[in-house]
Amino acid sequence: MWKRAVCTKDCPDTCGLLAEVKDGRIVTVKGDPDHPFTEGFICRKASHFPEHVHSPKRITTPLRRTGPKGAGNFEPIGWDQALDEVASRMTSVSSEFGPQAILPYSYAGNMGLVHRNAGHAFFNRLGDSCLNYTICGPAATAGYEASLGSGPSTEIQSACRSDYIIIWGSNTLTTNIHAWPHFNKARKAGATLVVIDPYRNRTAQRADVHLMIKPGTDAALALAVMQVLIDRDMIDRDFIAQSTTGFEELKVRAAEYTPARAADICGLPEEMIVRLAEGYGRAKAPYIRTGWGPARQLKGAMAMRTIALLPALVGAFNKPGGGITRTLGGAPSDLRRLTRPDLCPPDTRTVNMVELGNALTGLDDPPIKLLYVYLSNPAVVAPQSREVLSGLAREDLFVVVQEMFPTDTTRYADIVLPGASFLEVTDLYRAYGHNYIQMAQPVIPPVGQSRSTLTIFQDLAARIGFRDDVFSLDEMDVIEAFLREASPYLEGVDFEGLTSGRAVRLKISSNPYADGFATPSGKVEFYSQAMADQGLDPLPDGQPLRDPDGRDRYSLEFITPPHHFFLNSAFNEIDKLRESAGEPRVMIHPETARTRGIAGGDPVRVFNDRGECRFLAQVTDNTQGGLLVAEGLHWPSLSPGGGANQLTSQRLTDMGETCAFHCNLVEVRPQGN
Repeated sequence: MWKRAVCTKDCPDTCGLLAEVKDGRIVTVKGDPDHPFTEGFICRKASHFPEHVHSPKRITTPLRRTGPKGAGNFEPIGWDQALDEVASRMTSVSSEFGPQAILPYSYAGNMGLVHRNAGHAFFNRLGDSCLNYTICGPAATAGYEASLGSGPSTEIQSACRSDYIIIWGSNTLTTNIHAWPHFNKARKAGATLVVIDPYRNRTAQRADVHLMIKPGTDAALALAVMQVLIDRDMIDRDFIAQSTTGFEELKVRAAEYTPARAADICGLPEEMIVRLAEGYGRAKAPYIRTGWGPARQLKGAMAMRTIALLPALVGAFNKPGGGITRTLGGAPSDLRRLTRPDLCPPDTRTVNMVELGNALTGLDDPPIKLLYVYLSNPAVVAPQSREVLSGLAREDLFVVVQEMFPTDTTRYADIVLPGASFLEVTDLYRAYGHNYIQMAQPVIPPVGQSRSTLTIFQDLAARIGFRDDVFSLDEMDVIEAFLREASPYLEGVDFEGLTSGRAVRLKISSNPYADGFATPSGKVEFYSQAMADQGLDPLPDGQPLRDPDGRDRYSLEFITPPHHFFLNSAFNEIDKLRESAGEPRVMIHPETARTRGIAGGDPVRVFNDRGECRFLAQVTDNTQGGLLVAEGLHWPSLSPGGGANQLTSQRLTDMGETCAFHCNLVEVRPQGN
């Protein structure tokens, strides 16, 4: 029997799936050919979901720690024992230290709108320290919205009509594969495909042009493109006059970033910058797909703000096939019936999730005494992980982890609660790579004793004595409430239509910018008064900011883009994918390797003041001199020497308080040196 499902991983594509079930087990997962965007094909990772759900490694009963923290020694216990102990600890910590000594930590382990948000009401009612969910997107969002306002962006499918496509800071063939057919269709019709990325990834290898830019210099490149466009009068003056503010101020700023100056900043040939500007300016319908890479810098929001302004200079928003895409899917957005922010006491302490290491090792008044982790693996994904592990190892810290597999985080747990997989629950899914919404119902019952996130928190609420209505809602109640939201995006979307399991289109234009911009002025803001009011530079700024730690001792940049066989830390648990990925490797340019006595395949150590990682050297010209690239997040417990986030810092971006994952200075040496 085949049943419809939806991939819940943190990926823009949110694929429609078909799962084949025999004798109560999922035996095959494939793409749903009826899905209007993903059209029946899925990535290699998703095809391994049967092994994910039915893995012999899966945790299927609650566990209690029996040995020292970090050793990973546990004994099975019953759900009543586990929940009673967790509830008792929460009560005692609240009584002795206050509820703000409790910290939840979660993120994108499940992108379903119900189960991803199912814990918020509980923790708001508890009155614990609130988590600021900033680790990924807020810098990009803040920068983008400073220029173009909030809301969805140009639909990816429209790019098939473009004649000049720029993929800026995204490895599309790894992280957004269902966009590729639309880009390919445009290329077959004669379009040029340009990739801007610090290294030659899978997508860059297939591009017509690859600009191997230095990390953190994207804004300088964008400003140089602006300078050429303005200087050569390759701009749309009518669009600028009618739909933008601050052009004269921008003109002055852009003049500072000549192609010669940008070439020096970005590490690119001057003539390549000029050709990029000319190609973009001459195009009938230029299109930009931005990834998250440019935002992973200390001035990441400024980078995204600057890139987002380019379409306005040439009037691309008014051209079929033109525009810019950052994120899509606009609804539902009001989750208050489930999350209940009104239950949160005023003046509650907020902890930025980027700074988990600092919170666990240095926060006081009160200190964190209980950590509840769900839908995340912070021992691997949080920055400056050596400090995170030091905090997790505290004997006076009670750690609860809701998880499916024995991760590096569960090793430090006092209680482990077995979570249900996305194929075992009901949920509603929106995408950030297309404009469809879809509901999925259980393909199979929860394996073993595993329980859904919603059920676990309702059980805990009952034990602590919370009687608010939110703790009696089931998944269908929540979904129906979402659909009653007064959102224009939901017009025509009904509950009965979703229960079929088919994807339903939201009421979002393929080019929402055609109706204007959701900025304070209602126009594209070259000059942002809102940023000026915050004491920020109201104009684009192309001067990069490097890692301030160790700049006198370390000369190499270090970035950690996604791996083709992993998604953040997910899929490490699948043996076949981990075998395909191989041991953790670091890309090193031949000249960088030669000067340090490193040959391909050599074991090396990459280090800075924050930590040290071991890799195998991959000597290649797919990176540039002075840059090391380590794709993906390997679990150190399964791939010794991994754990690349030992080298990243807890410093925050210029806006959005996001982690600057790609702004690190390091050194590399052969192991033993």
